[in-house]
Amino acid sequence: MAYKALYNKYRPTTFEEVAGQRSIVRTMRNAIENNKIAHAYLFCGPRGTGKTSMARLFAKALNCEEGLGHQCNHCSNCLAMNSGSHPDVIEIDAASNNGVEQVRDLIDKVRYAPIRGKYKIYIIDEVHMMSAGAFNALLKTLEEPPEHVIFILATTEPFKVLPTIISRCQRYDFGKIDPKDIKDKLIWILNREGVPYEESALDAVVDLADGGMRDALSILDQALAYGGNQVREKDVLDVFGLTSTAQKCRLLDLIASGQVSPVLALAEEFLTSGIDIKRLVQALLDILKDILVYLKTGEEKLLQAASLKEIDALLGKIDDVRANEMIDVLIKCQADSKTVGNLRSLFELTLIRMTSLFGGAAVNVTPRVEAKPVAPAPQPKAEIKVEPKPEPKVEPKPEPKPEPKVEPQAKIEPAAHASGELFHEEPAEPNQSVYTGTTPPDWLFDEAPAKPKMEPKPEVKTPAEPVKKPAKPIFSEEKEEPEKPVAAPSLGVMASEGTPLFLDDETIVNIMVLGPKYKPQRQALFDRWNEIGDLRFDPKVGALAALLSEGRPFCLCSQALLINFNFTRQRDKANLAENQKAISDLVATVLGRNVFVYSLDRNDSNRCQKAYYGLKQIGKLPNPEDVILNLPK
Repeated sequence: MAYKALYNKYRPTTFEEVAGQRSIVRTMRNAIENNKIAHAYLFCGPRGTGKTSMARLFAKALNCEEGLGHQCNHCSNCLAMNSGSHPDVIEIDAASNNGVEQVRDLIDKVRYAPIRGKYKIYIIDEVHMMSAGAFNALLKTLEEPPEHVIFILATTEPFKVLPTIISRCQRYDFGKIDPKDIKDKLIWILNREGVPYEESALDAVVDLADGGMRDALSILDQALAYGGNQVREKDVLDVFGLTSTAQKCRLLDLIASGQVSPVLALAEEFLTSGIDIKRLVQALLDILKDILVYLKTGEEKLLQAASLKEIDALLGKIDDVRANEMIDVLIKCQADSKTVGNLRSLFELTLIRMTSLFGGAAVNVTPRVEAKPVAPAPQPKAEIKVEPKPEPKVEPKPEPKPEPKVEPQAKIEPAAHASGELFHEEPAEPNQSVYTGTTPPDWLFDEAPAKPKMEPKPEVKTPAEPVKKPAKPIFSEEKEEPEKPVAAPSLGVMASEGTPLFLDDETIVNIMVLGPKYKPQRQALFDRWNEIGDLRFDPKVGALAALLSEGRPFCLCSQALLINFNFTRQRDKANLAENQKAISDLVATVLGRNVFVYSLDRNDSNRCQKAYYGLKQIGKLPNPEDVILNLPK
């Protein structure tokens, strides 16, 4: 005989075998004993909580040959119902029989008397899947069926059932089964099967089942298959990607020590073994809740997630104040996990924040935040020096004459601006592609196709200025000399709600008009942008750094920087007025000075580029010398 799954093999055969649902069992028994049997019932509740099993038991109690209310499991009626072959108990799957024609066929058969039992019982499972027409066809029969017919409707989504149907039924709401009832049922089954087990393994199975008896038996079946006909905690943890309570308590103990490195090392072990981060966060919350409960009550019987020995080991390091603070951090992690793109980074940041509550961690990390922008400062020098390298090849040929040649060409630029030809590109490029990524297209910042004529221009200015101002990592123009020293990044948690900043398309286009002048600086910033991402593990500016690392510099001028994000939610967070100061300071650590930072998503970038390119094609772009930016304060 083929193997039979545990949830089928041990389906309840009497009311006494039902796990949980005591109030419903009592009501059904009393209704049968007092002969107050309704013509229609609605059983609703989560999956695996006993709705269909209760319907079959009710049918058995009505048709048992020993009398009303009995479930002998020996008579022909009981045996036929146990095997699912009784002619008077008709089970219908509404998911596949949800049309009007099927309901009309059912109504035609309702008129016939039962064959073997006292009642003909229709069990309609997943009744919410029926169409509105099928519901309406069933209404009259459901309200006034023949005396020998009883309807039992079962559903996990009662809000999808028509109110006119619900009003014609007695409704029974099945709740999640108590964990103790599930565990007792599992122990009873394992004893009958003669299978050795560990109680800690059963606790893990019950946690995974989340109040569903069928889910618990399916999980137990899988654990038995993996463990070779025995149930061990390690097997359950390995199969379903869980951690033991001892390991979770060890993680909390390391967090309470205030050392980030061992915490992240243990987290890495968890993640590489396939641990479910959301379940782990919830498990840590449950243990911290147990700590608070024990601190306030001192009663061991109220502990649910950990043993008294494990709680005692943590009490010396985690008091009620720290426990509450850690719970707040974990709850915020749960809320952010619904919108964040990288769940692993969010979890690691959460662990760092929890560790920083116990001191020590922030002191080790803070010097790295200030040192990183200073160390790579010479890099832009190298990048700026690369451009003048080909220029000495031009200088030896006409040494005294190149300067007069450069100046006339520089004077041509205003004329080009006046005519609207800022970039000197051929206007007819029908295959100009629409921007779809985070990297700005080259055509947006190219000065002009006649680069050999414009190359002498940097000979006079660019090489000289980096020597005068070696302290500035990116900017090297004379106009930037009077700037104030750059402040350190603002410290604080990133705001998720606040006042949104807004720039109209005309202002964004004006920033793009000013952008070509700052092409080398924008490229240098683009090359060093990953340095901001390196700060994502910092407990104070990590959230902002993680957000900025998801975007890329798009356009830069003297007063403003445009950043591109792939997603609108990232743009909205970056454009909150409450985050502007901190973001500007963080960008300044790499850029070398403060600018107004405004973020765009893909739709914004495409729209503004089309506007910019359209104006360029018809020669209507404004002259950069006439552009005045009105930026929010």
